[in-house]
Amino acid sequence: MSTTTLSYSLFARAARINAAVAQFCDRLQSLAALAIRVYVARVFLLSGLTKLDDWSLTVALFENEYRVPLLSPAVAALAGTAAELALPVLLLLGLGTRFAALALFAFNVVAVISYPDLSDAGLKDHVLWGALLAVLAVYGPGRLAVDRWLAR
Repeated sequence: MSTTTLSYSLFARAARINAAVAQFCDRLQSLAALAIRVYVARVFLLSGLTKLDDWSLTVALFENEYRVPLLSPAVAALAGTAAELALPVLLLLGLGTRFAALALFAFNVVAVISYPDLSDAGLKDHVLWGALLAVLAVYGPGRLAVDRWLAR
C-alpha cells in the first residue's frame, strides 16, 4: 500500500468517525437544551421564591445592598422578583424561550452590576448562568419545548 493511499484511508476513516460523533451529538442537542433550561430556571426560580419568603427583608436588601440603576428599591424589588418567578417558568416550558433567555441574561447582568460586594465565586456563577442563557438565546430550546410544538 502506498503512502498516499494509506494517508487517504486514515483521513477517510477519521472523517467517518467525526461524522458519526457529530450525528450522535446532534441527537443529544434537545436533551442538553432541556437540561440547561431546567438548571437555569431552577436557579432563578428559587431566588424569586426566597424573595417572597420575607418581603420586608427583600425590600431592605434592595435599599441597602443592591444598587439597581434607575429604579427605586421598591420597584426594583418588585420587578426583580417578578422576573425571577415568571421568566424561569417560560424557560422550563420552552415557551418564548429566546425572549426569556435574553431577558434573564439582561437581568443577570443587572444583578452583577447592582451588587458591588459579589464574591469571585458568585461572579463565576453569574458568568456560567449568562453563558448558558446565551446558548439558549442563540440555539433555541431544542425539540422538547412548547416553542417547537407551536412552530408546527
